[in-house]
Amino acid sequence: MTAADMDASAPAASARSAPVARIFHDALRHNAAVLALPAGTVVGLPADAYGHGWAEVTRTLAASGVSADADAESPFAEELLGLTRGFHPVMRLSGTVLAVKPLLTGEGVSYGYTHRARQDTSVALVVGGYAQGIVRALGNQAEVSIAGERHPIIGRVAMDVCVVDIGSAHVQRGDQVVFFGDPGAGDPSITEWVDATGLTARELATTVGLRAVREHRP
Repeated sequence: MTAADMDASAPAASARSAPVARIFHDALRHNAAVLALPAGTVVGLPADAYGHGWAEVTRTLAASGVSADADAESPFAEELLGLTRGFHPVMRLSGTVLAVKPLLTGEGVSYGYTHRARQDTSVALVVGGYAQGIVRALGNQAEVSIAGERHPIIGRVAMDVCVVDIGSAHVQRGDQVVFFGDPGAGDPSITEWVDATGLTARELATTVGLRAVREHRP
């Protein structure tokens, strides 16, 4: 798959769809209950609640007895939003398969061919690139989940799409691809992105949440 292939497909990807950041308020309520913060505790949630949606998040927190301030910092933000291990992730980021193509032994992927196939395989072109928060450092470093199976992101991440090596898995156009979510459900964790990029979980969640399509779930 050449850089030209990706360039030709990227406008169509951005025109039809974009990655979706789903915000699960049941997880937010769970995390608030686990923390059991004392009355009067104010949690700092700047940057639109780190990309989770200020109005929606603070409404749920208020119902759980937690106050929030957009201009304050707080040690409890990552726990409430499930950005640390041991808490339920509030955000789940997913994209969709745009196309599936064969990749033959020795063929390169994306700009600069930083990945070349060691054997014949198949790859999926997935909606989601660095313009939507799928940061470029994830190329050749992170995995996604498709139908519960892990597959690596290969080559450089482009502006609106990335390439995933699916091997012999049965994957087709329109299938959901999970970038990160609940590791308890088999999803990659945002902490894997932290390890791959050197960015903090807050930075990654904010970048994604402000650029992807955001949906709120009860």
